Amino acid sequence: MRKITASLFISLDGVVEAPDQWHFPYFNGEMGAAVDAVLGTADTLLIGRVTYDGFAGAWPGREAAGGADAHFAKKLGDARKIVLSRQNLDFTWRNSERLKGDFADAITALKNEPGGDIALSGSVSVVRQLMAHGLLDELHLLVHPIAVRKGMRLFDEAETTVPLKLLSSATFSTGVLHLVYAPAGATAGATYEDAKAHLPRDDRDDRDD
Repeated sequence: MRKITASLFISLDGVVEAPDQWHFPYFNGEMGAAVDAVLGTADTLLIGRVTYDGFAGAWPGREAAGGADAHFAKKLGDARKIVLSRQNLDFTWRNSERLKGDFADAITALKNEPGGDIALSGSVSVVRQLMAHGLLDELHLLVHPIAVRKGMRLFDEAETTVPLKLLSSATFSTGVLHLVYAPAGATAGATYEDAKAHLPRDDRDDRDD
């Protein structure tokens, strides 16, 4: 089964909206390599319509311009791009199509097709849907050392929690943390009575008077 991986720029206070307004000062070779490891190696991109519009308005022109980012732009252009939208769209970027049918059924069928990894960048609403249906395999968070203090957060308010397990972590020279998570089972119930056993103890407590 194909793996679905989402990669997001996120602030210290959980904001994922409009990263172009705050994340570029932290973009260096380490982050470029992390982004390429997800987007540059996938043969299929799963994208929300708003993210698609931004990508399609920028990357084809960058590929045509032949600049320093043209090689990466070509990778994105060559990948199959599946867009989530309730509307029929006129695609101008090559290899683009709209996801059709029920979300969970269509994504499950996509995962069962032959092919390589499936990647997302941004597209917060899509990431939320994938997690809600248990279809996201890895969540890569590039945590920036800045509190943006306004904008959409990755996790919205709800009655249920979202348990995750940490697969790996790395610290970039800019202070960005690259955290890789996978879904986890529900956490076991515990109280302060369970936790207090792990607090530091005075060695004298173990000695006889």
